[in-house]
Amino acid sequence: MELDLSPKLAKKVYGGDGGSYHAWCPNELPMLREGNIGAAKLALEKSGFALPRYSDSSMVAYVLQGAGVAGIILPESEEKVIAIKKGDAIALPFGVITWWYNKEDVELVVLFMGDTSKGHKAGQFTDFFLTGSNGIFTGFTTDFVKRAWDVDDDTAKALIGNQTGKGIVKLDANVKMPEPKPDHRKGMALNCEEAPLDTDIKNAGNVVLLNTRNLPLVGQVGLGADLVRLEGNAMCSPGFSCDSALQVTYIVKGSGRLQVVGVDGKRVLETVVKAGNLLIVPRFYVVSKIADPEGLSWFSIITTPNPMFTHLAGSIGAWKAVSPEVLQAAFKVPAETEKVFRSKRTNDAIFFPPPK
Repeated sequence: MELDLSPKLAKKVYGGDGGSYHAWCPNELPMLREGNIGAAKLALEKSGFALPRYSDSSMVAYVLQGAGVAGIILPESEEKVIAIKKGDAIALPFGVITWWYNKEDVELVVLFMGDTSKGHKAGQFTDFFLTGSNGIFTGFTTDFVKRAWDVDDDTAKALIGNQTGKGIVKLDANVKMPEPKPDHRKGMALNCEEAPLDTDIKNAGNVVLLNTRNLPLVGQVGLGADLVRLEGNAMCSPGFSCDSALQVTYIVKGSGRLQVVGVDGKRVLETVVKAGNLLIVPRFYVVSKIADPEGLSWFSIITTPNPMFTHLAGSIGAWKAVSPEVLQAAFKVPAETEKVFRSKRTNDAIFFPPPK
């Protein structure tokens, strides 16, 4: 049975006045289970507070919209309180406890994508909440709580029962939350919209790579990432991950055409992708995109901290390295056709501007 590769939207899992949590389901997007990848979105309204939690998976968080504050506690480390805004990428290794808060009028939306190979369910994150109606405290009896934290009966009952919210709550306007500390941000987050461009092709597109050089924590997560922006009607060269990595792509903005070619030269997917879509390209499959007039942007995680790609077209395309005689024989074309083929795309790498 062939896998369904068509892009999908996230579905709401839970939420209330403070915001909502949405996830992609492996039953609808089988490549999640096949690739052991999880994907979810957290959306916080003004004064929305995502209760402290940890996950069974390492992941990369990417701020899609808005601004807010994140608390990050690495194992055996102090709490890092950082300001976050649109374009920020944050690496979250195993064992990290996080909380998220939005004090602005604009909704804060954070995307999470990560590796579920060590998780409870393939293709799904399992969060463990420290507090709330489904929190760790509610599972222990009062005498265990009293003994573990050395508190009296009343305090233990308050710790267990006062917070009746589940996962996300809305705080009162007068509640004071920790202020972010500028020095805490160093090494914890990278803004992909402000970072130096790794590739920039005029009138075509650009890319920022997230790897161990600009955010060392991704080495602990075991994932790399990139933000790609394609200009209107521009094209991304057909290419594939040449180090057996999976690429999980979330469409951030715009729309465009996408084709994926797999084993035996079979086109396994031809579709239009739009903002909010998530799709996964299987290992070694070749993918290419052409942006619609308004352009196309996407954020991807790659299941290796320092990914490698082979591009099949453009000035750095693999075909440029193949000798003319081999090209003629492989395509079964005369020398004139091979020369025309080789003479094209000598200046454009990765991204191609619209045809003149």
